[in-house]
Amino acid sequence: MTRIGLGLAALGRPRYINLGHAADLAGHTGVSEMERTAHDVLDAAYAGGVRYFDAARSYGKAEAFLASWLHARGLTRDDVTVGSKWGYTYTANWQTDAEVNEVKDLSAKTLRRQLAETRELLGDHLCLYQIHSATIESGVLDDPEVREELAALRRSGVFIGFTTTGPHQAQTINRALAVGGFDSVQSTWNLLERSAGQALAAAHDAGLGVIIKEALANGRLTDRGDVPELTAAARKADTTSDALALAGVLAEPWVDVVLSGAATVEQLQSNLEALEVEPEPLDELVEDPESYWHERSELPWN
Repeated sequence: MTRIGLGLAALGRPRYINLGHAADLAGHTGVSEMERTAHDVLDAAYAGGVRYFDAARSYGKAEAFLASWLHARGLTRDDVTVGSKWGYTYTANWQTDAEVNEVKDLSAKTLRRQLAETRELLGDHLCLYQIHSATIESGVLDDPEVREELAALRRSGVFIGFTTTGPHQAQTINRALAVGGFDSVQSTWNLLERSAGQALAAAHDAGLGVIIKEALANGRLTDRGDVPELTAAARKADTTSDALALAGVLAEPWVDVVLSGAATVEQLQSNLEALEVEPEPLDELVEDPESYWHERSELPWN
């Protein structure tokens, strides 16, 4: 693992909820065009020292793009760490006007189907397999059939993790620690939404790897976002908003990996500057979790 990893949510499908995603693609939404872009960003990430790459079955063709890049570059499991996720099915069929982009189903049947699909694409490169957006309400953490499937996969040499979402991430993390069987947790934590911090620290103390997603709040914590206090602080520090926001996450002692969600080489390179930026607490930016997640739910797919 490396301190900054690359998440492929914005690279594997033509629509996502990041602010300005459509502008990043600039109309180049064909499969072959997006594959070339993904390879360019993956190349820039690898050249910049990134060694963890995070995909999911619901990220369109992210696994396929990652697989073709790994094959073209001759990279093995000894060179990089690859993680993916199961639980959401991509349903947009590459349409930019689809009403529904993905459907969630955390059943053992979906796990078996999607694991086979992931294996077909990523093969032995797969190192970490994660439940996508586990919640207490879903019951997935206590589903005996799912747990046995994951335990068998773990015995085969693949690490097992889970990701969290929503204003009650802490409860999900605490339940996962109670039932056991996990090697990592991936959660949203950023300068606006810090409610899972104590639970993530407990997970780190328990020996789980902690991966942070949405560290830039789907683009809100960038120069194109809606947080002028961050923009002003970044300007004063002679850096970019995204680099300062990522530096704030990296400063937490319980964080192992922070994911860049870059859709362009320029964004990726700006994100990597966080490794050299002095963090600032910016505690005044913290939002109420319910308000934060409500605003996130209103972000348009673009």
